[in-house]
Amino acid sequence: MTPASAPVELDRDVVVIGAGISGLVTARRLVEAGHTVAVLEARDRVGGRTWSQEIDGSFFEIGGQWVSSDQDALKALLAELGKETFPRYRDGNSVYVARDGDRREFRGAFPVASSTLEEIDRLVAALDALAAEMDVDAPWAHPRAGELDSIQFSSWLASLSDDEEARRIVDHYIAAGMLTKRSHTFSVLQAMLMVASAETFENLIDEGILLDARVVGGMQSVSEQIAAELGDAVFLGAPVRRLSWGPSSVVALADGVTVRARFAVVAVPPPLYSRISYEPALPRLRQIAHQHQSMGLVIKAQAAYDRPFWRSAGLSGTGFASHEVVCEVYDNTSPHEERGMLVGFVVSERAEEMWALPAEDRKRAILESFAAYFGPEALAPAAFLLADWGSEEWTRGAYASSYELGGLSRWGHVQNEPVGPIYFASSDIQGAGYMHVDGGVRIGDATATRIAERLTADA
Repeated sequence: MTPASAPVELDRDVVVIGAGISGLVTARRLVEAGHTVAVLEARDRVGGRTWSQEIDGSFFEIGGQWVSSDQDALKALLAELGKETFPRYRDGNSVYVARDGDRREFRGAFPVASSTLEEIDRLVAALDALAAEMDVDAPWAHPRAGELDSIQFSSWLASLSDDEEARRIVDHYIAAGMLTKRSHTFSVLQAMLMVASAETFENLIDEGILLDARVVGGMQSVSEQIAAELGDAVFLGAPVRRLSWGPSSVVALADGVTVRARFAVVAVPPPLYSRISYEPALPRLRQIAHQHQSMGLVIKAQAAYDRPFWRSAGLSGTGFASHEVVCEVYDNTSPHEERGMLVGFVVSERAEEMWALPAEDRKRAILESFAAYFGPEALAPAAFLLADWGSEEWTRGAYASSYELGGLSRWGHVQNEPVGPIYFASSDIQGAGYMHVDGGVRIGDATATRIAERLTADA
């Protein structure tokens, strides 16, 4: 990897903008196919929304970290790279804190009334049935796309059930757990895409599937290994300021680096597309579409303790409470460390409320929320970290971007289409694996294949 310093001018087959997993997989596959690449990364590190650091004696994964048992593309890449994984700790009871503050330990189904469980099953079945009708790569092609994209997910749930707790639990998994937005801000069609991207609601929300394993050394190490193999093709500290393009070539002007290439891949989240000046401007439809995707907002809160004290109480470290500051929590302990770690998530308005507090008040409020699940020992961690992706200049939110009401059906069809020699690649615009590292791998593979075919045809 090369820090951008003295001005460099390069001629390459492809210039890739962004060294997250999508951009790096794209570059890796193109090099394997015999093509030349340059990867330009604005940050001083690779990995995008995956990031790991050692802080106060504990290893923290600040960004994306989990490997789902059904994420075949990511698992294949890990095997290819020789990366090992370890299972998430899940032995013992989980904790559910009801809206009235009643704390309930459970295994299996949520500890709610049987009538509420029946309503949950009915809502899930209705959502699964709609998602099964969808082509995950073309949700806008659903025969009712426009109609479903105009209905708030919250309103749709309310139209199907009078059980407030059942609606709140199903709502939580899509809104807080995935899109990190309130459910009145996105549509049923967007929720359907979220479910279809994992094939079923169960695959999306079963923490035994979705949060199955972690990568030894952290998920960022995947990007670091690929970047190390690409060597001096990767330039750090090189934000692309201008992308000039014509029918058959591009020129990427970054800080300290200028790359002339046949193709460009913009491998950043859609809300960051506008950070680049395009000459000539992108087509009107593309510019408008990009304005209607926005990032969610979530704080990833992690607290390390001298030992995983919850385990001795027979608890798995898993907890749910949609009304709590920390709405869900998991055991995030690494097997090579004696310390135990909890990871929890603060979403949407609650995240805004937390950032508005003085630092010590914010820390206390979040730790008190951990304590609501696991008792007073949670109030005194040995190390503590909050990940503020909303203030990250080159990300600006988490976990991913989604469309406002009506946007997916209206503009989604253009999101993966190239503009002349410019391609776009991000897990945010992928079907299967949408918003996960797996989706980044998939779209990286697919984008490289599309470009390699054109390079071969032009040869």
